[in-house]
Amino acid sequence: MTEIDREIWITGVGLVSPLGESDDAHSQAFATQPTRANLSDWAPYIFYPLTTVDFGKQIPKKSDQRQMAQCQRIGTYAAGLALQSAGLNGDAARLAKIDIIATTVGGERDMAVDTAVLSGLQGAADPAAFLNERLMADLRPTFFLGQLPNLLAGNIAIVHGITGSALTLLGDEAAGVDTVRIAAARIAGGQSELVLAGAGYNGSRKDLLLYLIAAGHALSGELQPVFERASRGGGIALSSIGAFLVLESAEHARERSARPIAKLTRVVADAAGVDIVARETALERLWSQLAPQLKPRHLAVISGASGAEPATSAERNFLQRHALPLRATGSHTGHASHAQFPMNVAIAALLLQQRRLYPASSSFECNIPDDPVVEQIVVTGVGRNYGEGLALLDAFGVGM
Repeated sequence: MTEIDREIWITGVGLVSPLGESDDAHSQAFATQPTRANLSDWAPYIFYPLTTVDFGKQIPKKSDQRQMAQCQRIGTYAAGLALQSAGLNGDAARLAKIDIIATTVGGERDMAVDTAVLSGLQGAADPAAFLNERLMADLRPTFFLGQLPNLLAGNIAIVHGITGSALTLLGDEAAGVDTVRIAAARIAGGQSELVLAGAGYNGSRKDLLLYLIAAGHALSGELQPVFERASRGGGIALSSIGAFLVLESAEHARERSARPIAKLTRVVADAAGVDIVARETALERLWSQLAPQLKPRHLAVISGASGAEPATSAERNFLQRHALPLRATGSHTGHASHAQFPMNVAIAALLLQQRRLYPASSSFECNIPDDPVVEQIVVTGVGRNYGEGLALLDAFGVGM
């Protein structure tokens, strides 16, 4: 649980996803709801490819790009967008104060090499010797750098000139929740004034798809909204997402005349097991911690549901009891593990600027009255295997 002792403002967001790479692109895509899923390349399985990105806009040196894995490029790019959004890019004095908390995934594979090695192993006289020889000869040295997840924070620091502390987390969806939770805790406790927090995830990887298939979580066949998939056993459509937030103490933001996007009021987290009842209980326990600060008449929920079962049914049961206006971003972006929660916090902040939700995409997403006003949003993060989290965001006054 994170107790907010000092007011925390979100002063910058950086988003790159299948829907685009700007605030306007995401707002338009959520409003019009085009289908960005790829239904053919991995058929019968479904995934959401990243929008076309010119990484040179935020990572100017080709040498930097080459030594990064794709998930690191995505994260470093989104971090640059967040700094730009907050008016911090190029401000050396303030960049020196920024702490980085990032989460990503390790073990990105060279699929061409893996395929050649596996094919050759079948006819090798000495499979162990063949494997050792081919891996030593075929894998480029920088490939091993690209596999190290803690290099995401380091790459962000180098590319964007940040000289504060850096922390990298691992752990699927729970790590995404903790990225925001720990960043908020640092500011609340007076350890930081400025934190760049977020994640990068590359879901266009067949090895990740293989993991999902083996676990029974891969979405195949018909594409449905995440909360409508339970009747077919559920399923995740992998996505590629970069999402970073600039979190700032209110005092520091006022000192530099920064414009707030939204206020991060509270972040709470738990780690229940896979049992559906335990997960519902954990979510209710987290909700009770937020309850004293909620304004039900002007409250909405942005869900990070993945479509995996039984996690999504546990969240559905929990949300059904509270009967609030609801939107599930995974129906439009696909699911990007630890990057989903930071992305949804960013999207919630942008929606609170407008004080409106985008149109519902399924019957379960409770519609709201004409001309609604949304002043608070709760963001949910429920891991497909473990981990639950909620973040409460508040809008600022009209015109701020």
